[in-house]
Amino acid sequence: MKVDKPIRRTVEVPSIAAEFKEPGQWLLEQLRQFEYTEGDIFAIHLAVQEAFYNAIKHGNKMDEQKKVKLDMTVGNDRVEIWMTDSGGGFNPDAVPDCREGDNLYKPDGRGLLLMRSYMDTVEYNEKGNCVHMVRNRHNDNGGS
Repeated sequence: MKVDKPIRRTVEVPSIAAEFKEPGQWLLEQLRQFEYTEGDIFAIHLAVQEAFYNAIKHGNKMDEQKKVKLDMTVGNDRVEIWMTDSGGGFNPDAVPDCREGDNLYKPDGRGLLLMRSYMDTVEYNEKGNCVHMVRNRHNDNGGS
């Protein structure tokens, strides 16, 4: 049974990895309620989880006093996420491609690659401390 009206939730949580559990669970519940495919559910949850971990690790520098704000909207045709950390921001274009040269052996950049691979839109504010991600409903097993 599809829901007619998009559902939105905004929450601020401390920069602690375990704090993703509750908003992540809410997101999963909404995706199932809106009858997204398992491929869509996997892709969206993974991208949002990666963005959250990037926010606490790179944005908020693991400072548990700093917050991450998640603004999530789930509708019949698309999911839209805004995630903002309290950090100084970054330039996503300056992150080297983790698939090239010596970067293959470095742990950095893979989360950004996953986010870009699984979401239809991944864009940042000018400061670089807020990511906006969109995934449109797909009728396959998770690819964009």
